[in-house]
Amino acid sequence: MPHKTPLEAISHGGVVMPGIPTFPSYLEHRKHILVHMAATFRYFARCNFTEGQSGHISVRDPEHPGLMWMNPLGRHFGMLTAGDMICLDIESGKIVSTLRGQPHTRTINSAGYLIHSAVHKRRGGDVHAICHAHSNAGRAWSVFARPLEMLNQDICFLHEHHAVYAQYGGIVFGEDEGEKIADALGAHNKAAILMNHGLITVGATVDEAGFLFGILDRSCAMQLQVEAAAANGIPKNIISDEEARYNFVMASEENALYREAQPDLEYEMECVGGEDKLARGFEDLAFAA
Repeated sequence: MPHKTPLEAISHGGVVMPGIPTFPSYLEHRKHILVHMAATFRYFARCNFTEGQSGHISVRDPEHPGLMWMNPLGRHFGMLTAGDMICLDIESGKIVSTLRGQPHTRTINSAGYLIHSAVHKRRGGDVHAICHAHSNAGRAWSVFARPLEMLNQDICFLHEHHAVYAQYGGIVFGEDEGEKIADALGAHNKAAILMNHGLITVGATVDEAGFLFGILDRSCAMQLQVEAAAANGIPKNIISDEEARYNFVMASEENALYREAQPDLEYEMECVGGEDKLARGFEDLAFAA
């Protein structure tokens, strides 16, 4: 029997769920990315991954890999559309996008630039999107500076692919801290728990990175619940490395992870009145690459 892809293995009935789409032009690809970026932010808002002006998502531009798109500072995740996103040069941090007919009044989070640019520069081949936020469960579990145990099937999405950054250097206003976070992620990890800070995930698409962030946060919450029960003498049953490794291989391919994200993103699009609503402002974006 020929080897099945993860999407072929999970799809029963003769129709295989589609993976990452392709586009006839960079413009259409860019629009898809920014719409899905906005939908991911709205999913984050629904999950309460908000804390003032903290938290950011970046996505590498499909045409110009030296550029990345980020969210504006100070705008609620639940209000973002494609036209709100800001394009900047990864190397220099220079903002290169504008809104036609409007003065330049937008800015991004400086700490966000330092973190995201360091990771993008380090992982240029496989990382196209990065998500970082200060979620409640993520911050709570981070104080222990410990990786998560393979307590259930879902956390196996990150088996042997999540790290712990066991330092705290304060609010990131210097390049060193971004570099240290990139060091913690290393060459292959999909996520890191940042002690006393929050969580970060990466992916081949913003869909993947956003879905993994949700998995990571909920797994932090479950680990905290399990630790409380275990403290009362209830034994833990942890998935073996062999079983966890099999789960990872079958679930963590980039097309499968893109597909995993779609139910939540499609729900956000439905709630706002359709994909076109989340595309608002895209036609007004202009940038000089």
